[in-house]
Amino acid sequence: DANRQISEYKFKLSKAEQDITTLEQNVGRLEGQVARYKNAAENAEKVEDELKAEKRKLQRELRTALDKIEEMEMTNSHLMKRLEKMKANRTALLSQQ
Repeated sequence: DANRQISEYKFKLSKAEQDITTLEQNVGRLEGQVARYKNAAENAEKVEDELKAEKRKLQRELRTALDKIEEMEMTNSHLMKRLEKMKANRTALLSQQ
């Protein structure tokens, strides 16, 4: 009976050692995954920061371009009015001759 118990305990010990080995392998694998996910998250945050900076830069450029367009449209309008006045003056001078 004692030999049977010893054999049973040896089997349980062997099984427990196998379980420990399996669990240690799982821990190693999971730690590797955590490291990869952490690196991926850090890279994603870096890319996000770069994209935010690029977006701010592009928004500044857009505002500058829109301001320039508005200024050019005003200049164009002013020049068109001057041209119309000059044409009117020319027509008036021609009609006087």
